[in-house]
Amino acid sequence: MTRKLFGTDGVRGQANSYPMTAEMALRLGAAAGRYFRRDASTEHRVVIGKDTRLSGYMLENALTAGLTSTGMNVLLLGPVPTPAVGFLTRSMRADLGVMISASHNPHQDNGIKFFGPDGFKLSDEAEAEIEAIIAGEIVPAQPQNIGRARRIEDGRGRYQEYAKTTFPSKLRLDGLKVVIDCAHGAAYRAAPEVLWELGAEVIPIGVAPNGTNINLRCGSTHTQTAAEAVVAHGADVGICLDGDADRVMILDETGKVADGDQIMALLADRWASAGRLQGGTLVATVMSNLGLERFLTGRGLRLERTPVGDRYVVEAMRRGGWNLGGEQSGHIVMTDYATTGDGLIAGLQFLAAMAQSGQAASALSRSFETVPQLLKNVRYAAGQEPLKAASVQAVIRDAEARLDGSGRLLIRKSGTEPLIRVMAECEDEALLLDVVDGIVAAVKDAA
Repeated sequence: MTRKLFGTDGVRGQANSYPMTAEMALRLGAAAGRYFRRDASTEHRVVIGKDTRLSGYMLENALTAGLTSTGMNVLLLGPVPTPAVGFLTRSMRADLGVMISASHNPHQDNGIKFFGPDGFKLSDEAEAEIEAIIAGEIVPAQPQNIGRARRIEDGRGRYQEYAKTTFPSKLRLDGLKVVIDCAHGAAYRAAPEVLWELGAEVIPIGVAPNGTNINLRCGSTHTQTAAEAVVAHGADVGICLDGDADRVMILDETGKVADGDQIMALLADRWASAGRLQGGTLVATVMSNLGLERFLTGRGLRLERTPVGDRYVVEAMRRGGWNLGGEQSGHIVMTDYATTGDGLIAGLQFLAAMAQSGQAASALSRSFETVPQLLKNVRYAAGQEPLKAASVQAVIRDAEARLDGSGRLLIRKSGTEPLIRVMAECEDEALLLDVVDGIVAAVKDAA
């Protein structure tokens, strides 16, 4: 079965427009409830978390109505990070976890992500089956079997306590001054509290959500605000999360950014030295820098590449028995600790490296020299297929020939937005710019 509704990370769209309408959320909830509620003789429960978007209220209520209509009991967590939903789904023995978030996107967007009872995101096959249920007639529960819904007050606290257990038990953050940018998102309370309880001096920013300011000039996709705070306060390090806190960027004491590739390089190297990097392998996507691959190879380690999307990273990790992976964009997946990317726990691992080594953030966040990489996005209208145009394909073939042996080219459609992403890597920066601009121009013409 093919999926049309689900993208690379759940269902996404602009709030109050298809598919992010109350009507579709209700049907999604009912279909997911019917898919997971296979045995009517036992209690079935689902946990629902959300970020701080205004539209979260609407979607939360609609999902609740759909789920309870098929007999699922709903536990409402309120604003919590996406990884907290994965953790609590398993911890609270739920059949299903739901996160309402569009991650790093602006407030007018929203999304719905599903987690199975093991805390991992649903497979493509499971999502396709849910879509098939939506397309048909969804059988509701009998009146006496309609589910109940209630608020859970300690969900965030449970996650915070767990997050602290991932930090070395005899280590403290005393003496470290940390800027934490929560992007006015789901971790606006959890992240500063965890850092403070572990002993850090905390400078929180992006912790005043109003429903429309999530990711606005802050967070992992706009690190300038946190960089300015690091310098102004003389902080030792900055941690930038995105709206649902499954991504992280690290800032050193000068405000310079370390992306997911640099964070993964540090962790892979340290874990390998400690004998805890399973299979000597790091899993990352096709977007990760060639410099990361060279760094790992130089240490006798291996990089396993996957399609873009942290779910594909996790699937590869589970198949191969590997325990560390992620994306350049800041998803860091550590299956020793979490079932999905967790920005806070990844940040804690970086802080642990600082505390254990006594080294500055700048020394730890530059494990390798990056190969020059350029990424440009081209927006296209719904229904268009610019990559299928003969003119575009001809330009791409020419670019591949020019880069042969000296670089790498990757062109793909975004799984969450109507964008064509054009990325290339090459030591020759003039050639790099020429190749990318040529493809972008061809795609724009075709679109």
